[in-house]
Parts: sequence; C-alpha cells; structure tokens
Amino acid sequence: MNISATFIRKPIATAMLMVAILLLGLIGYELLPVAALPKIDSPTIQVTAQLPGADAQTVAGTVTTPLERQFGQIPGLTQMTSSSATEFAQVTLQFSRSRTVDSAAQDVQAAINAAAGQLPPTMPNPPIYRKTNPADTPVLMLALTSETLPLTVVSDYANSILAQKISQMPGVGLVTIGGEQNPAIRVQVNPAQLAGVGLDLEAVRTALSTATVDQPKGTLYGANQAFALQTNDQLMTAEGFNDYILAYRTDTLGNSGPVRVRNVGRAIVAPQDVTLAGWFNTQPAILLAVQRQPAANVIATVDQIKKALPQLEASLPPSIKIHTVSDRTTTIRASVADVQNTLLLTIALVVGVIFLFLHKLWATVIPGMSVPMSLIGTFAVMYVLGFSLDNLSLMALTIAVGFVVDDAIVMIENIVRHIEEGKTPMEAALQGAGEIGFTILSISISLIAVFIPLFLMGGIVGLLFQEFAVTVAIAIVISVIVSLTLTPMMCARLLTAEGDARPGLVSRTLERFFDGLVAAYDRALIVALRHRLITLMVMLSTVAATVVLFLEIPKGFFPQQDTGLIVGITEGAQNISPQAMKERTQAVLEVVTKDPAEIETSLPLTTAPLSVTTEVAPEICTESALLPVTLEPIDTLALPELMMIWSAARMAALPV
Repeated sequence: MNISATFIRKPIATAMLMVAILLLGLIGYELLPVAALPKIDSPTIQVTAQLPGADAQTVAGTVTTPLERQFGQIPGLTQMTSSSATEFAQVTLQFSRSRTVDSAAQDVQAAINAAAGQLPPTMPNPPIYRKTNPADTPVLMLALTSETLPLTVVSDYANSILAQKISQMPGVGLVTIGGEQNPAIRVQVNPAQLAGVGLDLEAVRTALSTATVDQPKGTLYGANQAFALQTNDQLMTAEGFNDYILAYRTDTLGNSGPVRVRNVGRAIVAPQDVTLAGWFNTQPAILLAVQRQPAANVIATVDQIKKALPQLEASLPPSIKIHTVSDRTTTIRASVADVQNTLLLTIALVVGVIFLFLHKLWATVIPGMSVPMSLIGTFAVMYVLGFSLDNLSLMALTIAVGFVVDDAIVMIENIVRHIEEGKTPMEAALQGAGEIGFTILSISISLIAVFIPLFLMGGIVGLLFQEFAVTVAIAIVISVIVSLTLTPMMCARLLTAEGDARPGLVSRTLERFFDGLVAAYDRALIVALRHRLITLMVMLSTVAATVVLFLEIPKGFFPQQDTGLIVGITEGAQNISPQAMKERTQAVLEVVTKDPAEIETSLPLTTAPLSVTTEVAPEICTESALLPVTLEPIDTLALPELMMIWSAARMAALPV
C-alpha cells in the first residue's frame, strides 16, 4: 500500500494541506504563552488565621493544631505544612493532581467550619483560604517611595489605587503588598497610671471598642415625611481619641471626674501593624509583588503593566515615585531568545550537513522545508494541549530537529537512488515512497516509544518533563505526515533525472573527500579487528569510566543559571522586638548597598519574635470600615506581662 501516491499525484491538495498546517502553527505560536518553565497544576490552598495579642506558641497550640487535625482528614491531601508566628498562623495544603482545586477548596472550607468550635473565641475573623500556585513566583516587583509624604499615605495610595488597577489588567493573578503601612490611630497607655485610677487594659479595650462606631440610627416617621437619622459616631483623629472619656472615677477628696485617654497615655497616628516594613535600597518603601494568572503570557503581562505605569504614576501625588525592583521577564526573555537562536542554528547546521553529503540544491531545499514545517505545525498542537513556550518545550523542539530531518532524508535518499537507476522523478517518487513509507512509520513509532517512561514519570520532575516528551513526540508525528506527503511530492516535481546535469567542481571535490573518509574508516576498522582483545578492553574501560564519572558528577534538579539576582533571608532572636529587628535589617541593607556590584536592593520585612524573614507579609484581612485603633503599653518595664498589641477595630465584634 502506497500512502504517498495520492499526495504525489495531487500536488495542489498536498500544498493546501501544508498551508493549513503552516497557518495553524503560526497562529498557535502567536497564542502560546511564554514562561520560564512548564505550568505545574498542583492543587494548593493556603489557609491563614490571626489571633491578635498571642505569641507564636499560643498561636501554634490554639489555632494551628486544631486546624491541622481537621485538614488531615481531607481525602487526597498529599502534603501539609504550617508556620506559626506572633498573632499569625499559616497552613499550606497540597493535594493530589487527581483532585481539582475547586473541590479541594470546598473540603477546606468544611474543615474550617468544623474546627470553629475548637478555635479561640477572641479571633477577630475566622480563618480564610486562598488558592495558590507554589511554583509561581512574582514576575514583577515594584517599589513606591516618597521623600515628603508619610509612608502611611504612600501605603494608602498603593493599596487603594495602584494595586487595584494592576490587579484588573489581563494576565495578572495576584498583587501582594509588602511592608504595608496602613494608617491607623494607636492608643498607648501607661500601665502604672492605668492601675492608679483603677482601670486595666481590658477596660480600656472595652471602652475603645464602643468609642468609634458607624451603625444605622433608624428612621423617624412623621405624618407626611420620613427622615433617615444620620450621625457620624467615628473618631477620625488622634486628638479625638485623646479627649475620649474611658471612665468616671472619684478621687480622694470625693470629687468625681472623667478619666480621658490623655490622662493615662496618648493617641498617635501610626501604622496599623508595626511589625511590617519595607525598603528600596535604604529608603523606606511599599513593595508590590505581581504574580501572573495560570497559562498567562508572562512577557505580555509585564509589558502591559510597564506600559500603564506612566499613567498610573500620574494618578498619584507627584512626590510618590514608582521603581521597578525586579523583572522576572528579563531572564525569561534572555533564556527563550537563547533557545530560539539555538533552534535556528540547529536547523541551519542540519541543512548545511545535508548539502555537504547530497551536494544538490533541490535535494537540500526539500528537507530544509520539511524541518521548519514540522516544527511550526507542532506549535498548533502545543496550544491545544495547553503548553507554553518555555525552556523545556523549546529544548524539545531543538532536539526534535535531528529526528524530523531523518524522515525527510530517508525518503529523499530512496527516491534519488531510483533516479540514479534511470527512472523519471515521478516514477522514482512513486516507487521510492511506496518502498520506504512503512519504514519511516515504524522508525517514528520506535522513537516515540523511547519517551514512554517520561510520559509515565510522576512527581514534580515528571510534570516538568512530560511537556518535553510530548512536544518531541508531536514533532515526530507531524514529521511523518510531512515526509509521507510533501517530501515525495516535491521530489517528483523538483528533482531532475540522472544525466540532465553534470556534477560541478564542488560536488567532485566533496565526493573525493568522502571517499577518503571511507578509506580511512576501512583502515581503522581493520586495525580494530586485528587487535580484538585490546578493542574489547578499551570498551570495558570506557564503560567503567562512565560509571565512575556518573557517581562523581554533581547532581541537581536544574542546571545553575546566573540571573544576577540574590535573595537573602535574615533571622533574629526569638525575643527580639520589631524595632530592634528593623535596626538590624537596616544595618544589613547599608552593608549590601556599599557593594560596588550591587545595583538595587529591596526588602519587604515581617518582624515577629518567633521568626523574622524577608518575605512579603501576609495581608491583614478585615472588612471593618472603621479606622483601625491599636492599644499598646508604654512602660514595658513595669508590666512586661502586658506586652501586647491590640487592634480595637478588629476586636469591636468580640463578645464582652
């Protein structure tokens, strides 16, 4: 059965088929997302919870442990990690790939509801969960600085304008704010003075929770009209809190009078959470980390954000400046461009080698067209399968060049052999394609079978290399289609009969060169056969050396790549205060910025007595419309057991 006969006799239909493959491939290439590595869909959910005023041990025992017990009963859970810090707990749940992230999220919500009775009643909000991608790092990080405005104002603009506008752009999945300095009123009291008037911190908390509220007042119905009662019961300034009456007390002379906040402490305008800070070089800053949506084109996403930055910066006060801290696409562009250049160079070298051996123009042009046709057609199937243009898929296409060109060369060589025997190009194409078609098909199937272990490989490595193996297999399949249709058709139309053209000087020179190579190989083979024992020992020594080198060679997940970016983590003592940690961090920044090779430094900081790391702080989730108010003692030496930072706004809903 001659599969190629129909395509040889109908060149227009064959050309239309190739044009369709070419157009679909080009469209798929334009639609394919660009990324550094293949997308790894591992259903992962991150659960966060807050317990104001609690240390790390208390959070671990009363919040993290009850949640872990309920999460451990969820089916399909493969890995659970947790961390507990001052006032904050985080649990990361990773599920098997057989489960969807949406179904896992429903089970996580059910587990949170089941654990509600075991959690502390003083939690301002129930634990919340968020779908995350652990393999997705921020593609762009921005820093907002100002030399005149307070950092709380900069944080307000970053949160209310910049982060929201960037989140609305196509391809953006999440915008995380680091070093967030939300404006708040902080009430600081002296425990000694507080005890002198017969009050404690709990009494102050209770009084402040009712001091600033925004509740409906009802409606007044008259005979002809109805009036909605509207009053503003919120205290918006520090001076208003200083004048607020906490209680009435009678002094030793029997005089009764009010005890105001200014009598036992003070109210100041300060950040809501003093454990958060961020720097750009050595300047305090608010940092925005942008993550892309799954399957989004990382380069197009970042380009769109950068294009909109001038307009976004114009909507901010002139004193607020936006700086690009890190751009993940810089290395991605370089890596992808390097692999693309390697792919083009590979195609050029393959075509050049074909010309050296065949030394015929059209015999070189035919496989030269078959190779890019097979690779371009692969892009269409990659898009349908949800793949991306990344280092592994492009590397697979580079390797596939050597496979796809074999099919075309085998077909051309067999047809040329028949032409040299005196047949016409049409007769040679029909007979040669019929003889070699099944061979090409069997060779391609055997090549695809080599990648079956990669198809079945599990774990993270398997997820990465499955795209690599599938891409190679797709290129081989399309190569079979091109070699059985386009290649013999072009041979029948473009190759000339033997004797129509005499070999030129270059062809004769190459023939003599190859004849010399064959003669040299013949002499070397005779020497090897005469000294069989030595040849065998050389082979065994090579195998032994291969085993030794395999054991000694360094091993790793991926080859090391110099991206010019260094990420550092700083840790402090368990009893270090946020202010002391900030001072230590600033000292580190000063040392780093003195390095002449350093370009820019940014640092989002979360300070906590248990563990201090330079990672983006968890966002504080609260739906309260009230201005946050925190309560903290001034005299830490008098009552160290009262070292707490409270948020009256968060506690307003707690039972008293």
